[in-house]
Amino acid sequence: MTSKWIYNPLSKEQINIQNKLSEELNISPVLSSLLVQRDILTFEDARCFFRPDLADLHDPFLMADMDKAVNRLTEAIRNNEKILVYGDYDVDGTTSVSLVYKFIRKFYNNVFFYIPDRYKEGYGISYQGIDHAIKNKMKLVIALDCGIKAIEKIKYAKEHEVDFIICDHHTPDVKLPNAVAVLDPKRSDCDYPYKELSGCGVGFKLLQAFAQMNQIDFDTELVPLLDLVALSIASDIVPITGENRILAYYGLRQLNKCPSVGIKSIIDVCGLTDKEITISDIVFKIGPRINASGRMKLATEAVELMVSNDPGFAKQKSNKINQYNNDRKDLDKNTTDEAIRIIDTDPASAQKKSIVVFKSDWHKGVIGIVASRLSEEFYKPSVVLSSSKGVASGSARSVPGFDIYSAIDSCRDLLENFGGHRYAAGLTLKEENIEQFAERFEAYVSANITQEQLSPQIDVDTMITFKDITPKFFNVLKQFGPFGPGNMKPVFVTKKVMDYGSSRLVGKEQEHLKLELVDSSSENVMNGIAFGMHEFNDHLKSMKPLDICYTLEENTYMGNTSIQLMIKDIKV
Repeated sequence: MTSKWIYNPLSKEQINIQNKLSEELNISPVLSSLLVQRDILTFEDARCFFRPDLADLHDPFLMADMDKAVNRLTEAIRNNEKILVYGDYDVDGTTSVSLVYKFIRKFYNNVFFYIPDRYKEGYGISYQGIDHAIKNKMKLVIALDCGIKAIEKIKYAKEHEVDFIICDHHTPDVKLPNAVAVLDPKRSDCDYPYKELSGCGVGFKLLQAFAQMNQIDFDTELVPLLDLVALSIASDIVPITGENRILAYYGLRQLNKCPSVGIKSIIDVCGLTDKEITISDIVFKIGPRINASGRMKLATEAVELMVSNDPGFAKQKSNKINQYNNDRKDLDKNTTDEAIRIIDTDPASAQKKSIVVFKSDWHKGVIGIVASRLSEEFYKPSVVLSSSKGVASGSARSVPGFDIYSAIDSCRDLLENFGGHRYAAGLTLKEENIEQFAERFEAYVSANITQEQLSPQIDVDTMITFKDITPKFFNVLKQFGPFGPGNMKPVFVTKKVMDYGSSRLVGKEQEHLKLELVDSSSENVMNGIAFGMHEFNDHLKSMKPLDICYTLEENTYMGNTSIQLMIKDIKV
């Protein structure tokens, strides 16, 4: 499927701001245009962007119910109550639990953690988890990355004298659970200035508030835990803007300079030892391994690893989790292939604007990954379902620009439960409702999605020539990181580039292009890699010009570091 390149030219007013920033910051107009596109319009905005500062974090007490949460936690510790830290089984949930448990455990022993079994208990707060708290006389549960819709379960807990503090970041319903405190910046009555925190980020704000109230030093007790927050921000694909940018920036610094024992062991099994870890490394290497324990076995193992101070135990556990990840790769590939076969054999699928695919024996742990693969393959909002005992559960993934949460919400009368956000959601429903759900979901998508959202597109930041790519340019560009949603790595287009004469096919099946390119602007020869784009080799060798769309990366080979083009698309 051919991608459309979308350009976003600056307005006349924005060009004036671009020129002013270029002069004030002593950077090229290309770089100042990238700032303007990111809504960085003044010298002060640029200072905050390039120099994130923990002092700029918002006051945690601006979050609704924060005072209630801190008071109840303080009371529990004062009265020596048993505290249970409870969280979801994905990376955001397990890092949240690890964060809060590690912090409290430093000065209070009567604290425990609990992660629900994906297969026996399902997503979120479970009755089994509450019964565990009741049986073990735990009076306070801190629920992380879940709970915002657990109205009946919180009521059940309250009847058994178990209090809940909920720390969630998912979209709430109008009615909130009757917990001691409900911390969620997306609450309609919450004035907290930043709405896009991860679940772990909300947990961090609780700890920040508790530390403020109890004169606990922020730098020595909270900053070392930011590696966990960075893992959650990257893995949960929340915007890396505002407060998340600050937390991710310092979390990456912690990951690179002084990660915890458990996380260091994961870094080692990922092959990232002595390399600078980026958001991309978390998304594609570290996060999937942490996730794999909850997908294949029990997510409790991931928490045990992340809270461990024993290098021997951590090494053993990370090797085990690495094997889970290898097993997961095989399973999700086989499931994806099977799902594609089902779609391809359905004669009506080509006309549909959504995908709903179901097979009762698919492994519950990989259906979220499969949903992502299908939305990328077919460029349609996708729901993948499996079932157990007559109840189907599944994951939904969207395409850029389309709100899949609203699409699922429109079918809520057919569902037992659902939750999530704009681009990803989870749901459960009775098997007999699947067919009607698929019809209603398709009707909503068809009525609300645009043709542009159904076609792959690449947002281009700006057009440049190779002459623009200088060492100074690249050094400033690196400071635009950490990159992620809301601040994606800048995408450039250079037109009419040609082979320098030494481009060639590489890879086991000669499927990739190793490029050496020139353009007419300078004598710069730029190295690049174009994965899976072997079909352009003949065109290159005929010395005909191409337009390329790419990002810039740092490439180190045999001790030499150079700037490399990472080709996203090529047009003849």
